[in-house]
Amino acid sequence: MSNPADRTTGEGTSTSTRTVVQRLKDKPRASVLVIGGGINGVGTFRDLALQGVDVALVERGDYCQGASGASSHMIHGGIRYLENGEFRLVRESVIERNALMKIAPHYVKPLQTTIPIYTTFSGILSAPLRFLTHRQGKQVERGAVLIKAGLTMYDFFSRDGGNVPRHSFVGHKKALAAMPDIRKDIKYAATYFDASVHNPERLTLDVLRDGAVANPEARAANYVSAVGTTDDGVLLRDELTGETFSFQADVIVNATGAWTDGTNEVLGTETRFMGGTKGSHIVLDNPELLEACNGTEIFFEHVDGRIVLIYPMGDRVLVGTTDIDVDIREQAVCTDEEIDYFFELIGHVFPDIEVTNEQIVYSFSGVRPLPRHDETQPGFVSRDYRIEHREEKMGGRSVTTLSLVGGKWTTFRALSEHLADDTLAALGVPRKTSTAGLAIGGGQDFPMDDDAERAWIRDQVRPGVDAARVQVLLTRYGTRATDVIDYLTAGDDALFTSTDELSTREVAYMVEHEQIGHLIDVLVRRTSLAFRGLVTKELLAELAQTLAPLLGWSNTEAAGEIEQAERILADAHRVEVKNLVA
Repeated sequence: MSNPADRTTGEGTSTSTRTVVQRLKDKPRASVLVIGGGINGVGTFRDLALQGVDVALVERGDYCQGASGASSHMIHGGIRYLENGEFRLVRESVIERNALMKIAPHYVKPLQTTIPIYTTFSGILSAPLRFLTHRQGKQVERGAVLIKAGLTMYDFFSRDGGNVPRHSFVGHKKALAAMPDIRKDIKYAATYFDASVHNPERLTLDVLRDGAVANPEARAANYVSAVGTTDDGVLLRDELTGETFSFQADVIVNATGAWTDGTNEVLGTETRFMGGTKGSHIVLDNPELLEACNGTEIFFEHVDGRIVLIYPMGDRVLVGTTDIDVDIREQAVCTDEEIDYFFELIGHVFPDIEVTNEQIVYSFSGVRPLPRHDETQPGFVSRDYRIEHREEKMGGRSVTTLSLVGGKWTTFRALSEHLADDTLAALGVPRKTSTAGLAIGGGQDFPMDDDAERAWIRDQVRPGVDAARVQVLLTRYGTRATDVIDYLTAGDDALFTSTDELSTREVAYMVEHEQIGHLIDVLVRRTSLAFRGLVTKELLAELAQTLAPLLGWSNTEAAGEIEQAERILADAHRVEVKNLVA
């Protein structure tokens, strides 16, 4: 479910009833209603659709707009969870990490990770205390012996079906040779591999599309919220038009993340399952820092004991993250204090590299869907998940509600399978197929090396779609780019003048196939233009002009969409949109 900091409203829109909403109204009941369009809700939708279940999904904002879109862009086994004793979660995470690199190779890639180490024996005595009490206690830096033990155990969990190398250790000289700008008192550097997901929003859309393709009866709609109950079932509201209607289901899956308790309250039951924490990140355009990372993520313990990261992504550097208890009613945004913290942690590892506010091209913040944790420190709150079952009467009918508590990106497929199994049990329906090993969307037949990629691109070049354009589309859609290219060449198309990464007909494709509700959806979740700091006033104007006839916006409404996008970029992402030419 979406973060209030990035919420959009339908005020003033003239958008007529959308096809996806009309499908819900035409058949206002389903066996299952999934509430929440983050990766776990969408994954459950896909799994149930593959079983042939009549399933519907609603999301009050845009897909992957909340915590799912505010992650550290990592698919990882969670090496630090070993210290919390969460061995089941680590094992499941490593298995799912390895699998995602195979079934979603278009978005999930191996990520080399380096831990800079400045002591040898430090932390050996304090580690058992952290394990037993789940409290940080007096901060003692983890040394080489402790980290070596953790990585050896991590390799053990990775041994089955592993497709990444085992960890390695180097000493002072080799560490400095690889990263000359790192602190000169480094004693060792440990290197291991996890995985990254550079486009979590697009991976979520791919999972959603898989479900829709697998079962024509499956229906999903963004910008539709659950606002109450009636004698006929759940009261839904189209957030783009304000229209309300009732919807019935035998099973309701509450996958609204940190907002799970609020959703249950809307459904008529008070719960106190959640205790989410805020995590923020910044994206930097700093070539010196990018070069200093030497192509590897720097993953390390800061002076306060928090595990943080400096993560090269293309020509940008992602820095994160914080872990702060938060009031769910407040907007989750990256604060000045958090930015100071990020600059401090960069200086802790690369003391001679200057970082300034002007180099921040984007920031984002989300609320992790963690379980209620009372006095437990945020860093020690379990990242595992559980499913709460409830039977209740709704409109005189017996309804089963399953509330998801917790969950993380890496394990979404296994978690969704678990949620789907509990749903199938409630329905008395057997599982027909497994999602294990099943390719996701554009990961099917994805080229796995440079030569294969060049050949794939060469084969897709057509009049009006050159190799550079095919490369952009392959990166954005995976092998589903072939469908997009077919669409582009079936009518008149023109590249934007404000960016060579969008065209008029591709925007039309997004509207037709990807449920665009607002202009901001294209910038933040259908492309990475905002993330990379590439939004200009010219782009906003050109995009609004293209979207207006497709979505039925008047000139006034198109101007309102531009203003709304600028406001969201400023308030939620600290982006000041400027002219292309200063």
